[in-house]
Amino acid sequence: MGARLKKLADALASWGPAGVFLLAVLDSAGIPLPGGVDALLIFVSMVDHSAAYRAAGAAVAGSIIGSLVLFFIARKGGEQYLSRYTSSGRGARLKAWFLEYGMLTVFVPACVPIPMPLKVFIISAGALGVSPVTFTLVLAVARIPRYFVLAWLGTKLGDQTLPYLKSHVGALLAFSALLFGLLYLLIRMLDRKHKISQLTESE
Repeated sequence: MGARLKKLADALASWGPAGVFLLAVLDSAGIPLPGGVDALLIFVSMVDHSAAYRAAGAAVAGSIIGSLVLFFIARKGGEQYLSRYTSSGRGARLKAWFLEYGMLTVFVPACVPIPMPLKVFIISAGALGVSPVTFTLVLAVARIPRYFVLAWLGTKLGDQTLPYLKSHVGALLAFSALLFGLLYLLIRMLDRKHKISQLTESE
């Protein structure tokens, strides 16, 4: 089975942006393949600079489509479907994070190019009734900078892109924590302002 997956990954790489699109759909729908979308996007950008940003756009589109497949499966299954992934242990903690922080738990791991849990948060968003429009917008805003920056790095650093990212994992983790904190504070401030506005109007 591993050899077959390796052959499929090699074939996707040879297809350029179309391969990136297909891998992004499969990966985001919950069918991970060797290498991942980031690595394939970087590879395509490295070997064909003219295709870099088309590949980035394909990665964004494929990721949104695949994630929406998972989102709507979870939406149809509801909380019973969600409980399969969050009944205990790590899954239960991730569900609690989603209930506390909402779509921030989707935005940050979708935006920052380091391995972080995302699947459970997508399932949580679908099962717990997040608007499909809101989900799509948040995911798009997260994926666009991630994939276009990776494509740009691929054209500039070539096969040194992944080592460069790995050598800066600490900085990326710090950035993700800072981004999460700033966005959380902004959301709380806007929510508070909205509540104050509602109270003023009711008086």
